[in-house]
Amino acid sequence: MSQVLVVGVAVMDFVFYVDAFPSGGMKHRALDAAVVGGGCAANAAVALARLGGTALLSTRLGGDRIGQMIREDLEKEGVDLALSDMSGMKSSYSSILIDRAGERQIMNYRGDRLIQTPRHLADAPEVDAVLADTRWSEGALAAMELARARGVPGILDVEAPAEIDAFGPASHLAFSEQGLAHFYPDLAPEVAIERVVQDHGGWVCVTMGAEGVAWCSAGDAGFVPAYSVDVVDTLGAGDVWHGAFALRLAEGADEIAAIRFANAVAALKCTRQGGRAGSPIREEVETFMKEAVTCN
Repeated sequence: MSQVLVVGVAVMDFVFYVDAFPSGGMKHRALDAAVVGGGCAANAAVALARLGGTALLSTRLGGDRIGQMIREDLEKEGVDLALSDMSGMKSSYSSILIDRAGERQIMNYRGDRLIQTPRHLADAPEVDAVLADTRWSEGALAAMELARARGVPGILDVEAPAEIDAFGPASHLAFSEQGLAHFYPDLAPEVAIERVVQDHGGWVCVTMGAEGVAWCSAGDAGFVPAYSVDVVDTLGAGDVWHGAFALRLAEGADEIAAIRFANAVAALKCTRQGGRAGSPIREEVETFMKEAVTCN
């Protein structure tokens, strides 16, 4: 069983399903609602665990009720929190609206007096890969340096805004479209990732939702289409994509095989409500990949 260290944010999501996103200062009624665990790194860690990997999560929580809820939910999913810190004042949480098309609006509170220095990473055991989000800059840099020192894949989930310090140590930079546009606003995604390779080296990709994933490395580039599904809820899809991608690299797969697998995991999640609660297990993904078709 491959072991992956995941470093970054864990939150609690208060999710409301609506006909359309509201505007103006008035009362609105939700069609449905749910309280689920969230956060880039936490979602990725849960996806990893459900897919058969061992997920070690290093995150920052407060000693409040929200922190307790986050911790209990992650432990229930089999995520190891031994490298996490729970000494902050207030944990992070979000209010999320999801419309009938499955698109989302997120209002996030980052928390209060959470640790900055990722001191727990010094105690990290041997792992097969390291994944970090850019919501915790110090943690991301330390995570990528740890991966390079250990000689294992270091995957950085790049969202906007992001510090570039962690780009250099990372072996794999996986951008969202928003994250990529933050750095190269005037370039098409396929051109922008070529520029990232020129500027920072390594292997680079950009996830583009229902279209698929464009990737680039020194001297090579390509595109892997997404799977065609009826979308219900996109919340957490990018996060579980990163967890699945990191797991397949940890298992020894090449990047293209890892993208195809991650695309399938994200597609299945999008067919289910409840954010990361819709993350599939390994058997579901393997069956889906045999039967499903891609968008183009």
